[in-house]
Amino acid sequence: MDRALKSRLEARFGDALTGDVRQRHDQTEIRVGPEGIVDVLRALHDEPAFDFLVLADLSGVDTGTEMQVVYHLWSQTTPDWLRVIAQGLSRDDPRIASVTFLWQGAEWMEREAYDMFGIVFEGNRDLRRIYMPPDFTSFPLRKDFYLADDAARSPGAGVRHMERTHSPAEAGPEPLRTTPGV
Repeated sequence: MDRALKSRLEARFGDALTGDVRQRHDQTEIRVGPEGIVDVLRALHDEPAFDFLVLADLSGVDTGTEMQVVYHLWSQTTPDWLRVIAQGLSRDDPRIASVTFLWQGAEWMEREAYDMFGIVFEGNRDLRRIYMPPDFTSFPLRKDFYLADDAARSPGAGVRHMERTHSPAEAGPEPLRTTPGV
């Protein structure tokens, strides 16, 4: 871990962090609540001590109990990549501020997270479906999304409609079915 980066992060964002600064492989990780994400990302981008000018990736996450947005940032000031996790978004109405005012390329990444997870990025000027048809009503990477039946499931198990959703708490493991003679 780049100890200098860790010290700078703790000193600058200590009260905004929702946990310890952690290390995963070559990535330093911080967690922030959705209400503080704009201030943290703006400081990481604008302040010379950080200078994270590259947003390499932005993705949504559904933990089953909450939604998250994960930002992967790069700066020439440290050998570590920085993973910023905005946690605590509601599963019922996940909303977070757009970061397109810092990184214009975030527009497409936010559209993808919206399309796949239903996370609304407030301030994104073009938040619409990017992969799914415009009239599609659910979000395929959420844990409450049913998949259509396919050959991987046992014969006769039925077909679930692709857009029928359920609560993750209702989803239990599929019963194990065996086919005689196979």
